[in-house]
Amino acid sequence: MNAAQLFWQGDGVTKGVALLLLAMSVGSWVVILWKSWLLKRAAGDVTRCVAAFWQAASVEAALTRLAAFDRVGLVTPMLLATQLDGAGTLAAASQKSQQLTRVLRDALHAALHKLQYGQVLLATVGSTAPFVGLLGTVWGIYHALIGIAGAGQITIDKISGPVGEALIMTAAGLAVAIPAVLAYNVLGRQIARIEAELEGFARDLRALLAGTSSAELE
Repeated sequence: MNAAQLFWQGDGVTKGVALLLLAMSVGSWVVILWKSWLLKRAAGDVTRCVAAFWQAASVEAALTRLAAFDRVGLVTPMLLATQLDGAGTLAAASQKSQQLTRVLRDALHAALHKLQYGQVLLATVGSTAPFVGLLGTVWGIYHALIGIAGAGQITIDKISGPVGEALIMTAAGLAVAIPAVLAYNVLGRQIARIEAELEGFARDLRALLAGTSSAELE
């Protein structure tokens, strides 16, 4: 009996569990492929953007140079945030260093949110898919036992077939969960490396602009 026959012969619960596992698998693989592409591009963009920034003559010149490198949009928003004029607002009432800390923190959080997008789905699929598959297994074994009891006699043939078919749901749950867990860990390490680079750049940028502002005041 193939998977299609097993699906169409199952009841509503069995079909629902199978469709849920399929949806979880498709969703996780879409996120895995998309984030793998995104993080690979982001890692290269951040490295090139930081190098281009420090080679520029000014922040305005750096913004022009970064337009060709920052395809994901992680570094440019930090520079733009430092150029905003909040005159007449409470934000402008604080010291220059405090303003820089606030705007860079907000820009960094926005960049990290972009990098972290989809991680919750992978974590959810990795942690719940085995239990969804187990639910299908328990339900299938329950119906198998009901059928065996109704037959009036127990033989290996009558037990092994239905129970084996029910256990397929457990295997399906693991097949969905394992790639999601592995991808969550691998992508999480890549995100952590990019996050460290962005945090370091934000600290250096704040120190540079705060020092420039102090020099102008003097």
